[in-house]
Amino acid sequence: MDDSSSSHQLPIVTHLFEPIKLKKLPHLTHYISNLQPLPNPLDHNPYFNTLHLQNFYITPNDVVLSHATRFAYRTAGPRNNVYFNPPEVRVAIVTCGGLCPGLNTVIRELVVGLWNLYGNREIFGITGGYRGFYSTEPVPLNPSIVHYWHNKGGTLLQTSRGGFDLCKIVDAIQNRGFNQVYIIGGDGTMRGAVKIFNEIRQRKLNIAVVGIPKTVDNDIGIIDRSFGFQTAVEMAQQAISAAHVEAESAVNGIGLVKLMGRSTGHIALHATLSSRDVDCCLIPELDFYLEGKGGLFEFLDQRLKENGHAVLVVAEGAGQDIIPRTDSQKEERDESGNLVFLDVGVWLKSELKRWWDREHPGELFTVKYIDPTYMIRAVHANATDNLYCTLLAHSAIHGVMGGYTGFVAGPINGNYAYIPLEDVACANNPVNTKDHNWSWVRSVTNQPDFLKS
Repeated sequence: MDDSSSSHQLPIVTHLFEPIKLKKLPHLTHYISNLQPLPNPLDHNPYFNTLHLQNFYITPNDVVLSHATRFAYRTAGPRNNVYFNPPEVRVAIVTCGGLCPGLNTVIRELVVGLWNLYGNREIFGITGGYRGFYSTEPVPLNPSIVHYWHNKGGTLLQTSRGGFDLCKIVDAIQNRGFNQVYIIGGDGTMRGAVKIFNEIRQRKLNIAVVGIPKTVDNDIGIIDRSFGFQTAVEMAQQAISAAHVEAESAVNGIGLVKLMGRSTGHIALHATLSSRDVDCCLIPELDFYLEGKGGLFEFLDQRLKENGHAVLVVAEGAGQDIIPRTDSQKEERDESGNLVFLDVGVWLKSELKRWWDREHPGELFTVKYIDPTYMIRAVHANATDNLYCTLLAHSAIHGVMGGYTGFVAGPINGNYAYIPLEDVACANNPVNTKDHNWSWVRSVTNQPDFLKS
């Protein structure tokens, strides 16, 4: 029996006397009548034998527990039966939003996996983000074309923000005969994917939609981490090292590094812990203040007296509530509808110089400001992220071929699972400032809490 029809029939497992609920996953058979299962083409793939497949196929009882142990999700992987006949498959792959290490790896592995595992031959890239569905011609893709893509940064399909027109997008998907749509993007992109999936389901179209979550900030919830994050931390560490050298080489030198993180400080946190050169880490999840007892300036003044230099790391979303804004700046938004952030790094550099001139007139003081944002976003993925992107892409392929739709593939507790798109689109992933990770930051930097009495 296929697990698509039995999601509500599995037994409820209990853990610590609390029921664990299996998340119901959308399947094409839920709204497409008379859709018949087919044997998995992997049965006849020369690279697999019967023993391999017995261990490879996922059964209806394979589930992954969430971090909170309140929910279970379908385990990712190939099923005994598929709901697409490979010669009839027509694939669309699109990347949306900002750049992130690993985008080209995901695209490459989608193409190679679809081609080699399932024999799909009509695979197309949509250029320029969501607007590309209705404004440009799809680009044919095959393993030869994408062979070296994993060694390149950015996205060779190109990307953009905005351009989301639901009717135009779904009409284009339908008119061009696509029946598998792979959408790679961040939280805003995933919210758009939910709308596309719901519209396709409303029209009862035999089209599967899968989201592959991408955000270098690691701010997507439920999954363990997003691809590109570990590469970003590695590159951020190099920027911190440069800032440390600059600060240490100056009299009363401060190295100021601004890292990515609009709503979460994961990159700043992990880069701080891995570099061991950081004196203070500021993240969006925690407020800070500059002047007075227990403030940032007092702390940095003490560090300069002790060591002669200091390194300050700040996430881009930190301190936005204390940076002065004009009335027009309070309303300014980007193409995705996000509030345009002011540059906390430039503001802090200016405030630091003002403070020093006031408190220590005539004394030498230097602030070296480094913003590695675009350098980090544009590099190709490291080995760890490349491995992750490969497993992510193949997990998505197996789920779609198994008839699932409206889902996201991603790791939970180290195991790859299928998660409803709506759940991921609504979930966030803030730094838990009460857990051990932030305690480690406090212990290695000895920075204050920045709590006013």
